[in-house]
This record gives sequence, C-alpha cells and structure tokens, in this order.
Amino acid sequence: MSRPTVLDRPRPVRAEHGVICALPGEFFGYFGWPSVAYTGSPGSPGELVVVASGLRNAHVDPFGRTVLLRSSDEGRTWDTPTVINDLPIDDRDAGIVFLGGAQLLATWFTSDTRRYDIARTYRDLPDPEAVARYEAGFRRVSDANVRRWLGSWARLSDDNGDTWSEPFYAPVTAPHGPIYLPGERALLYLGKVFTHQRDQFIQAWRSDDRAHTWHLQGTVPLYPGTVAAQYHEPHVVALPGNRLLGLIRVEDHGDGPRLAEVGVPHFSMMQTTSSDGGRTWTTAQPLGFHGSPPHVIRHSSGVLVAVYGYRLAPFGERAMLSRDDGATWDAGYVLRDDGPDGDLGYPASVELPDGTLFTVYYQKRAPGEPCSLLWTRWELP
Repeated sequence: MSRPTVLDRPRPVRAEHGVICALPGEFFGYFGWPSVAYTGSPGSPGELVVVASGLRNAHVDPFGRTVLLRSSDEGRTWDTPTVINDLPIDDRDAGIVFLGGAQLLATWFTSDTRRYDIARTYRDLPDPEAVARYEAGFRRVSDANVRRWLGSWARLSDDNGDTWSEPFYAPVTAPHGPIYLPGERALLYLGKVFTHQRDQFIQAWRSDDRAHTWHLQGTVPLYPGTVAAQYHEPHVVALPGNRLLGLIRVEDHGDGPRLAEVGVPHFSMMQTTSSDGGRTWTTAQPLGFHGSPPHVIRHSSGVLVAVYGYRLAPFGERAMLSRDDGATWDAGYVLRDDGPDGDLGYPASVELPDGTLFTVYYQKRAPGEPCSLLWTRWELP
C-alpha cells in the first residue's frame, strides 16, 4: 500500500453542540472515552445510545464504571446515566455496537490503577472525605480481583440495554470496540492484544456467535523503524468487496525509539487496509499530522468520515473525509476548538436518518470542571 495523500488544513464545519451529561462539582463527576450507536433502521426511528466510563473522579482512579445514556429525540435530551458495569477495578473505554432488533454489545477494558501515581498521591489530597473514598476504592483493587478481572471484556443485551449478560473475555481491546458486519452477521474487532507487555500487536479478530468466541484473522505489519509499543487504539470500517480500512493511534512510548526518527508525528495516526476480510493487512502507513485516536464510519453517500481528538492549542475535536476509500484524506475540519486543555477527545460518530452526523466525545466545558460527555451534530461539508 502506498502512503495516503493527506491535505490537513483547519476550517470550521456547520455544527450545533450540546451536553449528554455534566456533573460539575460532584466528586464522581468525571466522564470519559464514550461511544455511540443508533438503534434505528429504514422506516423505523431509533434511539441514540451512548456508553462511557463515568461516575469517576479523574482520568486515572480506581472508580471507573461503565455507564449508559439514551436519547429518543436525536440527542436533544438525555436520560440520567445508568451503571451497566462496575467491576472491582477501573472500567475504561466503553464501546457500544447495535446488532439489530433489540441487541446491543458493550465492550470495555480494565486497569490495575495501583501502577499509577494516584495510588500514592491521593493521600496528599486536602479533603479527608476524598482520601477516605480513595482508600475504599483501592481496597477493591486487590491481587485477587486483578487476577480475576484484568483484561478486555464484552457484555450482551437482548432488550435494548435494560439487562445485560455476565461479562465474557475479548482477545483485544480498542476504545470503541468491534464493528458489526450485518450481511455476514459477524463482528470484526481490530484491536491491541490486551497485556501490559510492550510487544503486543494490532490484530483483527472475528466472531460469528455474538462475541462469545473469537478467531484470529490477521496482524497489521509495522511501519519500518517503529515498534509495536507505539501502536494503540485502532478503529476499522468495512468497505465494499470484503475490504476493510483501519486507522491506528501512534505515539512514543517509554524509553523506546522515537517516532520522529522515522518522520512520524507523536500522537498521530497510521492507516492499514485489508482486501480479504482481515486475514492480511498492508503495512501501516503514517497520515502525518497531529490528532488521535480515530473513529471511522462510511456515510450513506460513500464518504469515509473519521473523527479524532486534537490535543494542541486550540484544543478540540476534528474530522477528516475521504471520497476514495482512504487513498486521499481531507483533514482538519474543526468540530469545535474550545477545550480548556488536552484532556479530551475519543470522538465517535453515527449517521442520523437525515444524513447528518452525530459525534460524541469527552471534554471539559470550562477550566476547573471535570470532563463531561458532549455532542456535536454536523453536516458533511
């Protein structure tokens, strides 16, 4: 695969913005890393369903829960967050997939937050009540619970998210989970093999039984001069003719080689494609501009729409479009650029019945507030 041609220039899009959930001033008021699904079908209006890691205190803490929120009026109003998952260790990066009918699949991964600075520094918090809450949170993060629950997970609902199955293990993780291939009634999961080791690759796995069992399809070859530890958080879209296109977050990691040594920007994206349903992939190619992690869908017009967080000033959410299945990209469409800082992003989109795009993400509404769940509704330029 040749390197995609990218035009990256910032310009605004026609958009309106709103709030899914904001709890400023609450100890458990932080929300992050959302995904969205639309449960409608032709001639049958549906709901917007958003999942996220929420009712937590910070970007890293022991409290994360998977929450679900719904809107029956295309995002103008939302119900309160419902906890659908609260394992003893931190639940992060929730994905949601509509499987047709009343079926939903939720995915997430867990983290042993004892490895991070917060496990030591929370004792220095000035609020004794906050210290006590952190003490209680970290008591749940025991060796036994980490052995039992550390990993990448999925849950199924057959009643539009009212009740959920017990968790079952997934072989890889990605912020927005797998995609559904309705013509094949299968799931395709492009993700990173779940482990804290540094040499795990981006792989494609397939399930033909609603995520209960998975079969390895193929592994994405690395760009020359890079290492697997620099690759994270991919997303994939299905194209006509059994083809797939994957976008992958890349960034420097630890004391390993630097991306700059091979001309790749830190916190950017790589692209890979498959022409055989994910069994073989082209060598990952850099897109060459700041912004990540990706989420990509194919609009009914045939345009590929990828959204990503932008963590340089002015901070915000951006999009890029391709009208030739990823051979060229027109990047830099600014959905919004009013983020107070770089703790934002992980946008994900769905197409609404009128062809507009509905994108969800997390971002602070104002300096000093915890991160909230926000939305942008916009039109293709």
